[in-house]
Amino acid sequence: MLRILRSKRAQTTAEYAILIGLVVAALVAMQTYVKRGLQGRMKDATDQVGLQNPSISATPQYEPYYMQQAVTQNTTATDTENIALGGAVNRTDNSTSTRTGTQTFGW
Repeated sequence: MLRILRSKRAQTTAEYAILIGLVVAALVAMQTYVKRGLQGRMKDATDQVGLQNPSISATPQYEPYYMQQAVTQNTTATDTENIALGGAVNRTDNSTSTRTGTQTFGW
């Protein structure tokens, strides 16, 4: 009689371990869907606030993946150094930087 109880205890422990493993696997698999649901609710809430106050909805939310930028930068520098009598040094640095380009947001 004692042998039967001991063998069933090990079987019950193994069943609990398998059950816990399945529950953890299900929670990990559902993590993405729960995250998407929460993000959808946040977006819906911000859209509703924008509808209530039109000045807020005039500026769309920042999406870094939709920005395109084409920039050209030119830099010109002139350095002048004069040594006077007595070892005094007079340095003059002139630099000019020009930046031109476009930035577009593709919402």
